This record gives sequence, C-alpha cells and structure tokens, in this order.
Amino acid sequence: MSSPFDLTGTLAVVSGAKRGIGFAMAEALAAAGADIIGVSATLEPHGSAIEKRVTELGPSFTGFAVDYADRAAVLAFADELDALDRPIDILVNNAGTIERAPAAEHPLELFDRVLEINLSSQFALTQRVARGMLERGRGKIIFTASLLSFQGGINVPGYTAAKSGIAGLTKALANEWTSRGVTVNAIAPGYIATDNTQALQDDPDRSRALLERIPAGRWGQASDLGGATVFLASPAADYVSGITLPVDGGWLGR
Repeated sequence: MSSPFDLTGTLAVVSGAKRGIGFAMAEALAAAGADIIGVSATLEPHGSAIEKRVTELGPSFTGFAVDYADRAAVLAFADELDALDRPIDILVNNAGTIERAPAAEHPLELFDRVLEINLSSQFALTQRVARGMLERGRGKIIFTASLLSFQGGINVPGYTAAKSGIAGLTKALANEWTSRGVTVNAIAPGYIATDNTQALQDDPDRSRALLERIPAGRWGQASDLGGATVFLASPAADYVSGITLPVDGGWLGR
C-alpha cells in the first residue's frame, strides 16, 4: 500500500521559493516526490540554491523569475504554465512582502503594493491554474496566510488586510471548487525566523514578549511548515478544504 503522503509523479508550483518559507515548502514537496516549478521575483534561471536542493532529492526543478507586483508579469507566467506539456497538480501561493509603518502615516503606494503581491496577484494566478484543475477534476491549492489572518498586528495595515483576505478567499474558492475535485486551503505560519520578521527578531523587547507568549518557547523555523504543506498537497487531505491551518507553536491557543 502506497503512502497517502506520496507525491511522486505530481507537479507543484511554489511561489516565493527562493528562500525562507517558500524554500522549505518546495523542499518538503520534493522530498515527498513532487517535481517543482519554483517562482520568485529574483530567482536565478539556473543554479539557485532551491534548484540544487530539489534535484539532490531526485525530482526535477524549473525556475521562473516573476514579480508579483507586476500583474502583467503574473499573467504572462500563467500563459507559460498553460503551455506546459503536463498539468499542474499542486499550486502553493506563498509569494509575499510586508511593509511596516504606522497606519496614520502608512504610504498608500506601499499599501497598494502589499495587496497586489499578497492578495490580488495570488488570485489572478490561482484563477488561471484552477481552470485546468477543474477541467481534470483534481487539484490542490494552498495559500500562505498568517497569524494576522486572525489578528490585527501593529504597523502592518496592508499586510493584515491582505492576509485576512487570503483567509476569506480560501473559504470562497473552497465553496465553489471542492465539489469539483479541487481542494483549497491555507497555512498560517506563526512567528517564523525569516527576512519578513527580521525587524521583530532584532527588537529585544518585542522578541522577548513574543517568545513569552509562544507555548513552544521558540521562534519557528521555515522547515516547520513542510509537514503541513505536504499534508494539504497529498491524498491524505482529500476531505480537507476551506481551512486555514495555523502552524504557530501554540500562539493562537494561548
């Protein structure tokens, strides 16, 4: 009997795959057997660290440099995916950015940019990829949400708005597509030690306050997201759709 977590023979698109959480998600999917299409704004066409890691594990890797702040570039990437000679089985929407400034002074252009990268372009690509999945009657879509899909945060109004939108979008798409064989879920990372949280890690008072509230007692690592990603991408989660799964060291239960 094969493992319900075996992804051998599948093809996964992972955005934001150059580093951090996206790297860890792509690595975990490859370890489960999935071939990977990695996407990041500055991803090298050949020789990237994520390409080396995926191919070490055995699956194939193809890289694309796509700026999610550029809607035309995202739609052009969707055209390239449509032209592939094999279907997309798994779409992991992890591309993202964050801008920090008090709400009263938050530049509108930064607010708009964060929403474009973290929400609007995510939907634009998902819509296109999902059409093929719906025609075939199968597919797995995973978004990266956030603790700020549940909470308000401080000095990150655009990020909170976008990640709250991702949680709602996950439910809306699941309502329409699950009956047609396409599950849609999200993962909400807790406080993970990545570039996006560097400002918090570097603030001794804030970092201490965060660690005091996290039951696990530590910052999360990007690798902590791997198991949840493989689960939601696998046959083991065929009856799971429309959820936002926290991977947060117990933060939301506190």
